[in-house]
Amino acid sequence: MDTIEYTKFSPPLAQRAAGLAQLGCASADGRTRLRRLYQDGSAKIRLPAVSADPLEAVLINTAGGLTGGDRIGWDVDVGADASASITTQACEKVYRAASDHAEVRVKLTVGENGRIAWLPQETIVFDRAAFARTLDVELAAGAEALLLEATVFGRLAMGERAAQGIFRDRWRVRQDGFLIHGEDFRVGPDIAATLARPAAAGGAIALATLLLVSPRAEALLDPVREIVADQGGASVWSVKASGKLLARLYAGDGYQLRQRLVPLVGLLNGRAGLPKLWSL
Repeated sequence: MDTIEYTKFSPPLAQRAAGLAQLGCASADGRTRLRRLYQDGSAKIRLPAVSADPLEAVLINTAGGLTGGDRIGWDVDVGADASASITTQACEKVYRAASDHAEVRVKLTVGENGRIAWLPQETIVFDRAAFARTLDVELAAGAEALLLEATVFGRLAMGERAAQGIFRDRWRVRQDGFLIHGEDFRVGPDIAATLARPAAAGGAIALATLLLVSPRAEALLDPVREIVADQGGASVWSVKASGKLLARLYAGDGYQLRQRLVPLVGLLNGRAGLPKLWSL
């Protein structure tokens, strides 16, 4: 269970659910408009009515969660000069795996001067879950991206802790053909003991990584650090003709984490602000 293949979907031992959804949008007549929508299996996309950019999309896993053998894929293509904001209907739950692992693959492509905000709600990992997630992002020259993944290992309010399990998270972000961000986060099989280490999370069970690729990155560093405060950190780099701001947060539970994610996303997402579903 500790070995996970990222290059392709490995054949599941006992598949419960599978789904693939693809969304394509393009700029036309001064607005971002839907160009392509494909849905298969348990992966669904809904498009709330909006009066201005960005185009909003809500991702739904109708299986109601993930467990060993499940496979979900999300593919979003934002055309040149277009703008899209993507979130999820609710927190994704990863349940105990009797065999194999659950797998989520995300592919985001943004054309020249386009923009995407990838803002799913938190992933909640249950005890003895086995989960692998990949995020692959291709940005054209001048494109911007705001990328977030937040994970909560257990639900303290319900008396639940993720003591054992496997969790893998792999990011690759490229702009104009060059790799500008790559990371692999791995924890398990002894999740609780690893997170308890001072050099890891110091006992925190709620973690988030937020990446902004934009020329605005450097100007936003100080206000981001004010929000993150002493429970995380933030840094900024110049990348080609753009900038990269990376923030990491940790908290004792999901509620405390969201208290800082809400103002942080509101700050970094510009006029689009916070996804409406985050406040429901």
